Amino acid sequence: MRTEAFELPEDLKPKLKKAKRLEWITLVYLATVVVLMYLVMGSSQAMKTAWLEDALSMIPAISFLIASCIYNRKPNKKFQFGFHRVFTIAFLTGSVALFGMGLFLMVDSAITLMKAEHPTIGTIMLFGKQIWMGWIMIAVLIYSSLPAMYLGYKKLPLAKKLHNKILYTDANAQKADYMTGFAAMAGILGIGMGWWWADASAALFISLSVLKDGYTNLKDAVEDLMDRQPLHIKDEKPDELVVKAENFVKSWEWVLDAKARFREEGQVYFGDVQIIAKPGTDIPKAIEEGLKKLHEFHWKIYDVTLMPVEKIKDYSEK
Repeated sequence: MRTEAFELPEDLKPKLKKAKRLEWITLVYLATVVVLMYLVMGSSQAMKTAWLEDALSMIPAISFLIASCIYNRKPNKKFQFGFHRVFTIAFLTGSVALFGMGLFLMVDSAITLMKAEHPTIGTIMLFGKQIWMGWIMIAVLIYSSLPAMYLGYKKLPLAKKLHNKILYTDANAQKADYMTGFAAMAGILGIGMGWWWADASAALFISLSVLKDGYTNLKDAVEDLMDRQPLHIKDEKPDELVVKAENFVKSWEWVLDAKARFREEGQVYFGDVQIIAKPGTDIPKAIEEGLKKLHEFHWKIYDVTLMPVEKIKDYSEK
């Protein structure tokens, strides 16, 4: 078991620093979006839904920044495996909030639609001219969509490099924010054309998108806590690193056969490798050297147990 504080490889440290900087920019930007949308949303259900969605978008960024201050602390008597799972907890927290709010927004929008409420959008005087508030709302929605999409695209490659799911979720949600913005714009334009149902329908569309993201992330977070095999964060396929590590162990001179299994603990992997050793092997010395080689094999293989066995036990489903 490793007892030192966790450090990312040197080439990933600047990427983590950049990810933190982008999250701080995101928080400041979203704060301005939330204030502006609150000021102009009026009685539009679509604007209200988009406003809540933007307010919720701050949770993953906050969770990531808090977790990134804790994850690399040295193991202690109380937390003997370190603090790596803080990222998984952050992922779960953000997912629960997203799923709960998606559910609330869906019910709220559906009720509004069934009541056949007819929202109205007024006008204001700006620079001596009367302007329809709908245009102001659309301008704010453009501001809430395009910079968010850019920030999402900047974070996506960093999340993949760092194998960080809370950062990936945040990046994907922001990349998709333009859909929320355009749906809300369609609702507002619908009100302007006299289509009372367009506003609530747009809100319902946005809420279903939020609900889908929340459900997917919640399912992933729970399965990670249940020690699911490591997956790629971009396509949910099994990470080939597990097979590579197993083959790496099999290539050692003193090893006849081996079987590896790993689980995700935040950004890194914990696991064990069963080994059938050749007769006459100095097991304690070989294991000490093997652990060192595995730790140097890849930064994500953080804590692993090498178990000498007489027969390999296959834990995978037949």
